[in-house]
Amino acid sequence: MTFLRQVSLVALLLSLAMTGGAAAQGQNATQADVQRLQDALADAGRDVSGAHVRDAALATKLETELSDLRDDVAYVRVKLRKNEPVPRSDYFDLRDRIDDLRARARGEGGRTTGTNPTSTASSRGGSGLDVPAGTELDVRLSQSLSSSTNLVEDRFEATTQVDLRDGDRVIVPAGSVMRGVVSSVTKAGRVERTGKLTVAFDQVTINRRAYPIRGTVTQALESEGIKGEAGKIGAGAGVGAIIGGILGGLKGAMAGILIGGGGTIAATEGKDVDLPAGTVLRVRLDSGMNLK
Repeated sequence: MTFLRQVSLVALLLSLAMTGGAAAQGQNATQADVQRLQDALADAGRDVSGAHVRDAALATKLETELSDLRDDVAYVRVKLRKNEPVPRSDYFDLRDRIDDLRARARGEGGRTTGTNPTSTASSRGGSGLDVPAGTELDVRLSQSLSSSTNLVEDRFEATTQVDLRDGDRVIVPAGSVMRGVVSSVTKAGRVERTGKLTVAFDQVTINRRAYPIRGTVTQALESEGIKGEAGKIGAGAGVGAIIGGILGGLKGAMAGILIGGGGTIAATEGKDVDLPAGTVLRVRLDSGMNLK
């Protein structure tokens, strides 16, 4: 290979490396993004303060959510300071959550929840959506997930546990299937001792019709799961009850599991994240749904 050809090849490789680096940078959050989030949090604080005049109870609830958002933004800021990559999707998720909180503080929207049998979607506010952003649903994993075995882009499914209602109308029936995807995996090892797993939900099927969603995991809850239900199935429990997740009570938050911003599930030091089939994940919808 001649000297000129060697120089040309080196120049080409450098160009590709710089292009790839720029593309990767564009996929990750930056300090400027964090500053924008902090500015938005300051605006949200003023909106929540103004809400005290209209609805003190709502303002108190929003203050708690605002505190959680500040913690999540601080988590991202610390990661960036340690030169750890933060997916830009995490930035968008935090931005949307702040925007949703500000809208509710100004009386422009509402948050619904599907975490208990009597939950409703009657507080749709001015969003015009059947299910507004911020709605929370409890879903049960149909298969296990683990940072030791799963790969990025692995698909999985979970089923909703209770009906989400708008008055007498059932919007999302118990047993509706939500599709999830593994977006990042870190295996526990000598270098990275803590296993991490980031999952997101991108679709829910309601009465055989699929709707796109953007859902983030906020909590992992332990339950009796599939093994705990096996004996009850033999005792004559109805299939609908099993699908709806009525069987198998929740035991509370899973030990040894931490969930950060963007739905990143981290295990305690020196372990992989292991979520057995039957684990219940609390999922926040970061985008609303129109079911018409």
